[in-house]
Amino acid sequence: MNWRLIGACTLAFASVQFSPALGQTDIQSQRVQFARGASSATVKGTIKGYAIRDYVVGARAGQTMTVKLTTPNTANYFNVTPAGSDTAIFVGSTSGNSFRGTLPVSGDYTIRVYLMRSAARRNETANYALAIGVTGRPAAVAPKPSVDAVVPGTQFHAVTSIPCKAAPGQPTRQCKAGVIRSPGGEATVRITLPGGSERNIYFNNGNASSSDARTPKFSVTRDGDTSIVTVGAGERYEIPDMLVTGG
Repeated sequence: MNWRLIGACTLAFASVQFSPALGQTDIQSQRVQFARGASSATVKGTIKGYAIRDYVVGARAGQTMTVKLTTPNTANYFNVTPAGSDTAIFVGSTSGNSFRGTLPVSGDYTIRVYLMRSAARRNETANYALAIGVTGRPAAVAPKPSVDAVVPGTQFHAVTSIPCKAAPGQPTRQCKAGVIRSPGGEATVRITLPGGSERNIYFNNGNASSSDARTPKFSVTRDGDTSIVTVGAGERYEIPDMLVTGG
């Protein structure tokens, strides 16, 4: 397999960034902090026309974030953007008003509430409630956002396909994989499994150290310049060093 990764020309993992209305935009930002001992909070607000509300939530790689928007206005949506990126990992206008996902990096995530352009032009109003939760234990290695260039249309610094196996007894297949590299030699490799589920593998100084799986079973062997990562009872991933480090 050719592991020369050409970031700017790679179409795998490409996603369309749907922007909210950006006319004469009024953007207000608010940090959301959970009460002591709590893992969630609900904020309420109103937007009108081109107004946008950004809610900033601090979280760590490996944790699970949930967001649910309740609104009577069918043109009212939200996006979720990770720390250090301008590309949303969730776009409400195409995916609905409920998000749940494992976080790829540590830092501040922005949840942007907006009206679609057609509704903004009509100067519509939306009263909404936004329920935000962050649960689970963070990864052993929690990557911070990087300033490296990303593949256009994605949050990844490189993308490729790797040999993978989702369960014992299944054949080895090719899975899409993207990497988010961070300062200090940390990285997150996100793998899309057959069926659409995802697995995050975390690296420290080029070495696989943990995953976002709930099982503690995690092992790594080396085959030349490739890490053979086994998770749980039989997940298996062959991750090349070049994907992780870019070197």
